[in-house]
Amino acid sequence: MFYGLITIIGGILAASSLIIARKPNAKDLIDKLAPYQGYVGLALFGWGVWTMIHLPFYLRLLSVVPMHAAFSIANGVADVVVGFLLGFGLITKYALSSSPAAISKGQQIRAKLAPMQGTFGLVAIAAGVLYVVL
Repeated sequence: MFYGLITIIGGILAASSLIIARKPNAKDLIDKLAPYQGYVGLALFGWGVWTMIHLPFYLRLLSVVPMHAAFSIANGVADVVVGFLLGFGLITKYALSSSPAAISKGQQIRAKLAPMQGTFGLVAIAAGVLYVVL
């Protein structure tokens, strides 16, 4: 359940501009969550990478339990992308700081993914809600 809640929080932070555009009163809540953005992103990134490591298992499950496997794959992809975007500052500081080439490559990947941040945030919200419910 905790994993689902972190995914929801990460999705809210990633899709904050879309949420605030529709519900301006949500800005106060999002502003309270913003200081923890990097740590939430780091947790999501780690869980997403863990899910991607188990991708062959989920691909085999597609024929047995297709909904669960597809949901797990979508959740893992959303977590990796949202986690990377939200936790980029901390990832750069702790993991990439010793290699300027890695920082440059990370910035290029972030630049490509940033326009889709809101979409991945909404996917993460939906995945987190489904994770908590199921």
